[in-house]
Amino acid sequence: MPRSLPPLLSLRVFESCARLRSFKRAAEELHVTPAAVSHQIKALEEHLGVTLFRRLIRQVELTPAAELMLPKIREGLDCFAAAVDLVRPDSESGSVTVNLPPSLASRWLIHRLQDFSERYPEIQLRVGTNLSTIDSHDSSLGEDLSALREGRVDLEVRFGSGEYEGLRSSLMFEVSYLAVCAPALLRGMRPLREPRDLRFHTLIHDDTVRDRSERPNWSDWLAAAKAEGVDAGKGPHFSNSSLALEAAMDGMGVALALRPLLTHDIAAGRLVVPFDVAVPSGYAYYAVTTAAAAERMIVKRFREWLLEESRMLLKRADDLHCPAARGNGGLKARGS
Repeated sequence: MPRSLPPLLSLRVFESCARLRSFKRAAEELHVTPAAVSHQIKALEEHLGVTLFRRLIRQVELTPAAELMLPKIREGLDCFAAAVDLVRPDSESGSVTVNLPPSLASRWLIHRLQDFSERYPEIQLRVGTNLSTIDSHDSSLGEDLSALREGRVDLEVRFGSGEYEGLRSSLMFEVSYLAVCAPALLRGMRPLREPRDLRFHTLIHDDTVRDRSERPNWSDWLAAAKAEGVDAGKGPHFSNSSLALEAAMDGMGVALALRPLLTHDIAAGRLVVPFDVAVPSGYAYYAVTTAAAAERMIVKRFREWLLEESRMLLKRADDLHCPAARGNGGLKARGS
């Protein structure tokens, strides 16, 4: 039985209006007049027998019917784009726009990008960082996936659950939290020999992950280490992982940090792991794309490289497993 579908153009116009919340901006994006956009939306509403938008002064508001329809329309347009790309000659050159958490960019990716550039000099990377790439179960914050869905970003590395409706998600690596500090703290007047020695040192708190349920804190780590007499609430709080690690490298105190993102700083002698105690995170790192972007050759090249580098990172992390603990008794890792 043939499907009773409205014209594809009207669905494309609807998706643009719904995404931009503006007929005028949709007209600019589609290179048509606002009157033409209004005509298409009116024809679509008449075809469906429902109202899709409420016209406000400076924007439009989606009705419940439009909210219900939008995800499937967007998914359908992505599938159309992917189907066309399958038969269109793909280019081995061009630009790939990537968005990822700041800590992953500064602690890992930046040290590996030269390898990608040497392998694929014809591909230009555009790298951005944003805390919105970190999931939150808080409904007031939510997961901001608009850059991916709207095509402003080709690939995102997300620190989160890995469950993103309508998107392709590939696990890069899981993480756990370790205590780290500057090498100098293993010596001095109050050397770190066992976890309860932390009572003499400042605890540095990393609040980058907004969802507390997915971010182990010092109370969790101290319980895993069976360290008694340590005030888990003391010390400064940072909303950026890199700042927390910089404070630890400067000797301010001991921070909780994500393994395996510590390999570069440990290898360079800026950080050490005084105790072999790890607390797992509820989140992991995932490479996420739309179906359409995943079929582009240059995006595929970067994604494959990213996953390959992730596997190598895990091997390097195992090689650098708690070098400090070997010299002072160490402890068996928990949850690692």
